[in-house]
Amino acid sequence: MPRDEICLACDGKGLLMDDEEWQYTCKVCNGDGLMPQHSNVANREIADVDEMNRILD
Repeated sequence: MPRDEICLACDGKGLLMDDEEWQYTCKVCNGDGLMPQHSNVANREIADVDEMNRILD
């Protein structure tokens, strides 16, 4: 996978981890791990969270 297409938010893994080590799907690349650097982020919707402010997938 070319380095210039890897998602910078999740480093190409497709998952992000919060401070409590809960993993969730990357909202920037939708879990693909790929995001061309010259494109715009299309998904700017607010994530669903629970009462502890953890992202719900």
